[in-house]
Formats: sequence, C-alpha cells, structure tokens
Amino acid sequence: MSGEAPWRHGASAVNDAKADKQLRLYVGLVAFAGFCCLLWAISHAPALPAERLFLPAAVTTIIAAASSPLVSVRVRSEKRGIAATSGSILLAAATLPVPWVIICTTVGALASRIMMRDPLKVSYNASKDIVAATTAAFTISVLGIGPTADLIVDLPAPPHLAAAILGAALAYAAVDELLGMTLFSLLSGASWRRAMRGHWDVTLVVRGVNIVLATLVVIAVEYDSLLVVATIPTVLALQFATKNKVRQRADQEAWQRLAGTADQLNVTELTAVLHAAVRRTPELFSADQAEIELSDVDPPRLVRGEAGRLAYDGPVAEAPRHEGSTIEVPLDRPGSDGTPIGVLRLRFRKPVKLDESERYKLQTLASSLSTAIDNARAYAQLKRINAENAYAAAHDPLTGLANRRELLEQADRSFADRHTDGITAMLLIDLNHFKEVNDTLGHAAGDDVLREVAGRLEDAAQSGDLVARLGGDEFAILLTGLPTPAVAGHRATAMLSCLEPPIMVDGMQLTVEAAGGIALAPGSGGVQELMRRADVAMYQAKRNGQGIATYAHAQDTTDVGRLMLGGELTRAVAKHEFYVEFQPIVDLASGDVVSAEALARWHHPEHGDLTPMQFLRTVERSGQLAAFADAVLEQSLTAVVSWRDAGFDLPVAVNVSPRSLLDPTFPAAVLDRLVAHAVPADRLVLELAETLTLSQLDVVDRTLSELRDAGVRLALDDFGTGVSSLTVLSRLPVHQLKIDREFVTAVETSSEAAAVIRSTVDLGRSLHLTVVAEGVESEPQRHALWELGCVAGQGHLFARPMRAERMLATLQRGSGALAEPLHETGAVVRLPQRRRSRNALPHLPA
Repeated sequence: MSGEAPWRHGASAVNDAKADKQLRLYVGLVAFAGFCCLLWAISHAPALPAERLFLPAAVTTIIAAASSPLVSVRVRSEKRGIAATSGSILLAAATLPVPWVIICTTVGALASRIMMRDPLKVSYNASKDIVAATTAAFTISVLGIGPTADLIVDLPAPPHLAAAILGAALAYAAVDELLGMTLFSLLSGASWRRAMRGHWDVTLVVRGVNIVLATLVVIAVEYDSLLVVATIPTVLALQFATKNKVRQRADQEAWQRLAGTADQLNVTELTAVLHAAVRRTPELFSADQAEIELSDVDPPRLVRGEAGRLAYDGPVAEAPRHEGSTIEVPLDRPGSDGTPIGVLRLRFRKPVKLDESERYKLQTLASSLSTAIDNARAYAQLKRINAENAYAAAHDPLTGLANRRELLEQADRSFADRHTDGITAMLLIDLNHFKEVNDTLGHAAGDDVLREVAGRLEDAAQSGDLVARLGGDEFAILLTGLPTPAVAGHRATAMLSCLEPPIMVDGMQLTVEAAGGIALAPGSGGVQELMRRADVAMYQAKRNGQGIATYAHAQDTTDVGRLMLGGELTRAVAKHEFYVEFQPIVDLASGDVVSAEALARWHHPEHGDLTPMQFLRTVERSGQLAAFADAVLEQSLTAVVSWRDAGFDLPVAVNVSPRSLLDPTFPAAVLDRLVAHAVPADRLVLELAETLTLSQLDVVDRTLSELRDAGVRLALDDFGTGVSSLTVLSRLPVHQLKIDREFVTAVETSSEAAAVIRSTVDLGRSLHLTVVAEGVESEPQRHALWELGCVAGQGHLFARPMRAERMLATLQRGSGALAEPLHETGAVVRLPQRRRSRNALPHLPA
C-alpha cells in the first residue's frame, strides 16, 4: 500500500515559512531522484520483440489500475490518497527487466494521475512510485529472480521465489512508507509515529495479499503470459474490498472522535466550551482553523483556534483577518424556532468541498456545540441567580452592607475558630433623631443618608472588619483580631468620627449625630451576649449624651429590668403569660360598638401586668417575636369566635410589629390561624405602625399584598404624626386610617389639630378609607370629631381595655351600644345592631 501525497500552495498549514521551505526542498529531491531513475532506465532498457510487448503493456495497465487511490484522507486543504500499488510493482519486478520495470511504473503512475490538475503533484507522486519500484526491482534482481532479455522467465523453486518477492516487497514498503510518511509529517506537523498509526493493520493486510497475489501471478505467467490479464479484475476487486474496509474504519473513527469532542464540550463554563471546540474541530475535519462567532452577545465574540491551540478570543471587530476558504454552519438555540446564536466556521487555505458524510458530521457537531453553549449559559445564569440569592440573603438591600443574619453567622464562625488571633469586639451605632429626617425630608432623603453612612463606615473599616446594618438607623461593626482591649475603644472612636462631616442631601447639608456602644467578646454567652452588651453600652451612651460608651459590667444594672425580661421571654411564651385586652371602637353618632382593638399585655409573675411599651422592644430584638405574634393572634381570633357565637359579629384589630412584616412566613401564619378558627379574613384588621424605610417597604408591599388579596383588612396607626405618613399611605394598600390621640386631645382648643383631622377625614373619603379617632376622652371631643366628619372612635369615654369575657358581658348589657346617641331618635338613621351581621365600620357621612 502506498500513499497518494497531498500538495499545498501559499502559506503552510502551520503558518511556518521555514517548514514550507523544507517541504518544497524535500519534494524537489524526490522528484529529482525519480527523474534520474527514469533516465537510467531509458538508457539501459533492452529492445523487446513485438510479440513480447503484450506483457509490459499488461503490467503497465495493472500498475495504472493499482495506483488509483483506494480512499482519500484530507490533510489540511489537500487530500492524501491511499493506494495498493505494491502488488503490481512486485509482478513487474519479477517478470520484466529492471529498466522496463521503471518505465512501466512511470507510464502507469502517470496514467493513473492524468486527471490531477497540479503538475507538481503528478511529478512527486509518480517520482515516489518510480523510486520505490526501482528499489524493489533491483532487490528482486539481486535475489536471483528476473527474466532474460527476451522476457523468458526461468523461475526458481517456490520457496526461493516467495523469499525473493518478500524481500522485494519489504524494500518497496520501506521506501514507499519512508517517502510518504515524511511528506505527510511535514504537511500535518504530526510525528512519524502518529502518521503511521492510521490504518496500519489494513495496510499490513493489503501488502500481504499483494505479496501472495504477485507470487501466484508470476507462477501463472511462466506457463502463459496471457494469464496476466486475469490480474486486472483481481487488483480491482482487491482495491474495492480494501476501499470499503478503509472507508468503514475511517468513518467509525471519525464518529468516535466526534463523540469524544462532544464529551469535551460537556462542561459548565462557556469559555471552556468554546476553547475546547475550536481546538478539537480542526482535527476532526482536517481544517487549518476553526472559529466560533457568537452574535447574540454585545459586542459579538469570536473564538478561533488551530489543532490543539487557541489562536484568538475577543471581539469580532478586533480579530485578525484570515485568508482562504471558509465553510460555515449556523448555531441555533436549542428548542427555539431557529433563533441563531452564532456560527461555526471551518477555515482552509484553498477551496474545499465537504462530502455528504463530512457535512452531516459538521451539522451534528454544530448541534452538540449549540446545546453545550446553551447549557453553559443556563448554568452560568443559575449560578448567577444563586449568587444573587445568597448575596440578597446576607446583605441589606438598601445599603449593600451585611445584614443581621450575616453578622451573626460570621461572628459565630469567629467564636468557633479557636485559632483566631487577637480579641473580638462588637460596635453598635444608632443615629440620633433620624426619624426627624424622614418626617421632614421624606424617606427618599432618609435612605440617601443611610447609604452615605454605610459607605463611610465601610471606608473606615479595616481588613477583617464586618460592617452590617441591623435595620432602621442601627449599624453594627464586628471587629476581629484586635491586639488589646484598648484598641477596641480607639477603633470605635475612629469609626464614629467618620460620620462627623456634613452629608449633602438634595442640596442641603445635614449633620448626622450618632451614639455607639463597644463591647468585647464575653467568656460565655456567645454572639447574643456580645450583641446584648454592645446594646447596653449604646443606650448608656445615648442616656449620657456620649458619642461612644464601652460596656462595663458595673453599669449593666441600669438595664437589668429589660435584660431580665429578655431572658424570660421563652418562659413567658411557653406558659402563656401574654394575654390580650380589647378596647371597643364605636360609632360616634349612635354609640354602637362596631369593632375592637386587641392590646397585648404581659402578666409577669414578679412585675405584674406590663404594657407593650415595657416589653415590645425586647420581644422584637429576641427570637420570640413570631411566637409572641402568634399568641396574640390566637387569643384575638378566639375572642371573635366567642362574640360571634353570642350574636356580635365584630372585626378585631391587631397591632403588627414592622419586623413581623419583614418575615416571609408571616402571611401564611396569619391565614392558617383564620382557617383554623373559621373566621372570615375581613373580620381581621392588622394595624401597621409607620416606622418603615422605603427600602423595607419593598418587602412589606409583597407581604401586605398577599394578606390583602386574601381579604385581610389593613389600618395605618398614628396617622398624621409626620409628613412621611403620606409617603407610606401611597405605598401601603390600607383600608383604614387611625388619627393619633394627640390631635384628638387638642381638637377643642387647637385649630391646627382640627384642620389635621378634617384633612385626614377628607383624604379618607377621597381614598374610600375608614377613619378612626384614638383617645376619645370626653363628650365634647366626641361632638367635635363628629362635626369634623369622623364617624368612629375609641377611648376611655366609651370603655377601657378589657378581657374578652368582660367585653362580651358589656356588649350584652348594652345591647351592643356603649354610649347614648348624639341625636334624638329619628333625627338620624341608626346603624343596624351588630347581632349576627357582617357590617364593617360605618361609612363616612356625605
């Protein structure tokens, strides 16, 4: 078997001018050697009688038939043909004189390649066959086999004949492989070892068959030279069988390489996918280069590579120009209607036409590549979403600082790491009078102040510190690796001093005042104890008008009551020490009870009954807020059911902590309680305090919308105490406004208070909201509120807060009314009794 050598024009496949020069020199030497052999043969060829010319002509025909390629293998832009010439050469060497062997080989080789367009290809391939045939002819002659001058063959014994033909075959194969593999190695840049691995087993079988075939034909020719004609179909049949075998093998290997490439693309990083594709694709299709252009990104991206090497990765506009032929296939987004994401290109030095099998493989590769790109992008998007979720779970959305959860987790890790050098401390900072910023300039300005404060604290922090926002205007800094306790105080002072320069907000200079408390990590109690101590120090600084206070155990007694309550919350929840009292809300005109407000109380075994002002802040800072809120809601709904069973179907209003609204599980807990007690959602009113920043409202909006959509009614408590109330009202989907008691108290004596109440009533009428006045203490206040348009109120004039059972008895005693009507019977239309009804609060009068 011999190799049909490829050729190339212009630049080399590896763009190496030196290698190209070496290749041309090598081809010239082979051609010169073949030409010399032919000149010698012509000058030494004996004349043959006419009757003997049949044998050379037949042998020449056989050589021509055997020299046509069995199968073409592309190398770069060229194709290397694999042929089965050795058998015909051995036949010629055993039956013809050496000069005629060379002449017949020359004529046959040229005849088989007459269709080649490139003269240099023809001359090289023919010269290679001539040199190899010359070697085989001289070898068989030296071994004592050969015809006489008149082509009379005197064959030796079969063993001698077989040995001679075998020797000639080995000589021919050595020269043929040496010349062919050298050229193939120069063209492809591959090593000899790699070049010879391709189809070596098929090559060995074909050469063996050629030896046997040549031996048999030589023996047959001794008896009758005409029998040589039978060799032609035999050679063609051998070529056909070998061609099918080689093609089948090549196709199988190509699919295996394609599958291997597809496996290499099965990675989760997009750049790795693209780099693997452009490095492996040139080898699959024997291309000079492969490139992928992604057109659905901005700017479009181009990745180009050669076999085993990346050549370029960057914007399309900056890519080096590439000369030559291009074959491309589009890359479509999998599962779409053909939406393109880019294109895969094969680049060759000169025009190349892929056969049907190669085109199908290229399309298959493009499909695999499109899927790999889509998978990598999907994984990157999933990774980005996970990172964003992880970041959002650990950071404050307004300032970007770590949140309370992240602070506690990192502090826990610092406490758990026994190898951490230095001292750990916690600094809590609370802004003084920050609510005035919100009330005066609005929440947007307040949020700007909080962002500026966060940025300054982060800039002032050192490596290893963690700055966090706990909520509202409260910040915390975890200091680690401090060499001495004294350094903690110095660091805290430096952190607080960064807030002294004025802050520009909407063209105005604002001065931020803050108080801070610093505490060192305790020997026991962990993170919660550290934060408690820092909190004690911070409130100590606020009371004393200091900037920074350091926690001292001796001064902890000032907060002992609050701290003791904090330690007893778990017991209070478990033993049901929290209870609820209800204050009726009445129709100001008729005196009828229209609903009730639930007010939480703590029956402390030592301190007696405590109001929310005494314990609510402690509950909010503890981990018991959800349990506390659930206990209040449970008792409130139980009271609603008992009143309903007695004939008084009254809604109940329950105060909600802003921290509960930030809990994503809160809506489900409320709705589950309503279902458990079979209480319609519109019988529950949640009263909201206006103490949230706009950044928190983004979270609260989702929570309240879920509750409102389920039918729960919402009220805004203490409305009118600040300008920001209007901002909050525009964001929260409330049904009811509650006028703060300070306006109700002054309604008789202050025209400003009356104006606020009237404007609130007008606002409620415009927005279809119910308005309730808090703190109604006297009949004159009741009359004044009614005249201003307010139709509902609560206060000591009607009833003080009471337990559910007492309220039911009060309702039964007064048939649902707690005061005399403002007007005589018939002067106004009284609202119907609340027995077994579902009426809401009274509507505003026209």
